[in-house]
Amino acid sequence: MGCRNSKPKTGLKVKIINELRRNTPFNILLKIAELARSTYYYHLACLKRPDKYRQVKQIIRQEFARFYQTYGYRRMGLVLKKHHIKLCLETIRKVMFSMGLQVTLFSKHSGRYNSYHGHIEQVVPNLLKQQFKAQKPYTVLHTDVSQVKLTCGKWGYISTVIDEASNEVLAAKVSSTPNRILIDQTLETVIKKIPATIKPILHSDQGWQYQMTNYQVKLRYHHFIQSMSRKGNCLDNASVESFFSMLKRECLKRVRIASLSELSTLVENYITWYNTQRISLKRHGLTPVEYRKQYLANN
Repeated sequence: MGCRNSKPKTGLKVKIINELRRNTPFNILLKIAELARSTYYYHLACLKRPDKYRQVKQIIRQEFARFYQTYGYRRMGLVLKKHHIKLCLETIRKVMFSMGLQVTLFSKHSGRYNSYHGHIEQVVPNLLKQQFKAQKPYTVLHTDVSQVKLTCGKWGYISTVIDEASNEVLAAKVSSTPNRILIDQTLETVIKKIPATIKPILHSDQGWQYQMTNYQVKLRYHHFIQSMSRKGNCLDNASVESFFSMLKRECLKRVRIASLSELSTLVENYITWYNTQRISLKRHGLTPVEYRKQYLANN
């Protein structure tokens, strides 16, 4: 019969008592630790037994570090399958908990950027209506701008376009100003990646940049179909909102960013990693690029 699962701090108490009992009376140590003698000896026996998850723990520790401490037990389960290790999710959760490996979430407020200035020019209908069901890459795209506070006191702005089907980031540009140039550069990058046979929907909020006539004319010229969220409803553009949240939690809020060039480098490196290495549970363990390639190859 194997050892029962217990809280890590009980095992830690046993280890500490083991170290101190040479110079301190055993009964006093048990009293301080609030442990029964039988409990101490039970956990001591557990500690002396070979750890059947030793090799698994080594792999988990390596992969947890490789993916920047962003993988919980569900994603780790998919990673272990690639190592030909099959464990139930509850076992993986308990093993990671015993190792003290938990995903760190950063939620410090960074100032949400709001580009809505009323009806500057042309607002178009919401074609998606929160029906995020795209499966074919390049058919439905989401775009938005977010801001990040730099340590120098200034703001950096990130404009991006996400593919709804694959969740691949097709474009991301960084600027000190959320102006028309930033939006145009983002759009130009996307245009070069869209196959000529596809007429994608490009969904955004009602930001002033997306209402401008020249922007809308360019979309129509390149056969893009424009769609806009309802006023003040971020759920209408959930795909790109979710990406910005991950970008900040998993990358930007882990470091101090002093300049725009540092921000640009961080964003570029993260997106390369996100597109090519970060697996998705929703897409059965595939990265965004793997999903796109697999879908296009089979359809």
